[in-house]
Amino acid sequence: MVAAAAGTRPADEDRRQSHTRPSAAVGSLCVLAASVLWGTTGTAATFAPAVGPLAIGAVAMGLGGLLQALTATAHIARERRALRGSGGTVALGALAVAVYPLAFYTSMRLAGVAVGTVVSLGTAPLASALIERVLDGGSLTRRWKLGAALGVLGTVLLCAAETMGAESAGRAGSVAETVLGVCLGLLAATTYALYSWAAHRLITRGVSSRAAMGTVFGLGGVLLLPVLLATGAPLLESWTNAAVGAYMALIPMFTGYVLFGWGLTHVPPSTATTLTLLEPAVAAVLAVLIVGEHLAWVGWWGVGSVGACLTVLTWRGGAEAA
Repeated sequence: MVAAAAGTRPADEDRRQSHTRPSAAVGSLCVLAASVLWGTTGTAATFAPAVGPLAIGAVAMGLGGLLQALTATAHIARERRALRGSGGTVALGALAVAVYPLAFYTSMRLAGVAVGTVVSLGTAPLASALIERVLDGGSLTRRWKLGAALGVLGTVLLCAAETMGAESAGRAGSVAETVLGVCLGLLAATTYALYSWAAHRLITRGVSSRAAMGTVFGLGGVLLLPVLLATGAPLLESWTNAAVGAYMALIPMFTGYVLFGWGLTHVPPSTATTLTLLEPAVAAVLAVLIVGEHLAWVGWWGVGSVGACLTVLTWRGGAEAA
């Protein structure tokens, strides 16, 4: 009996590992797909230059969040007791959802797309790791540290390339605007990490990803409605502006965050936020291909570094990255 039990233990462990690795791989792919969709927002926004950053953020996350809640109504109703039991986590996540887009898009408007993006997205994995360490007592693997370092390096190189392009084109802003933009970028990174953590916490407590994301983003969308009403008039001034607003809400935010929620069921927030460093790389490539911007050679090194980061985190299913 002892020999039989001992003989079955490795097989059980192999089955658990073979189940975990594909799950982590699926989760990573969902997050990467979401990152590709999010990477299109900067290019989309160039088609509606008259729409301010607060309106862009409010329509994207506000309407996108409300759509998530509407499509997850049955899940939310069925799991309302568990959601009430985690009311503090839900409230924190919803507040973070409401603050994030306002800080993120205003950061890009003040400090420039390059600096705003690198601060907001490049520091989000570090903020997420810190939150996990403080609130969950988690530990970070060498794989994650290597991947995060490559990802942040790549984002910084992309930032340098775009900043060089902005300076050569005479688009550099004032020092005061840049400093304020950087501060808002840090706020965006923190709130991004917070709502990712909140959604993951709800999921690990037994709430489905649809109910967790629908509740957190739906309440965040409600908080953003007053901002949309106050600043969203330019969205109705032309069909192009309206189309940009609809696209931002439906594709990057609604579809993207549904995918991100699925990803959070299989990978921790620190890994998920690191994988989303693909977003600025996608944004840079689209800016070159569609908008017609020029990306300096250092920017292409940045794209390669982000690619190396994703390879490190997803190799062999990415299970060890968690």
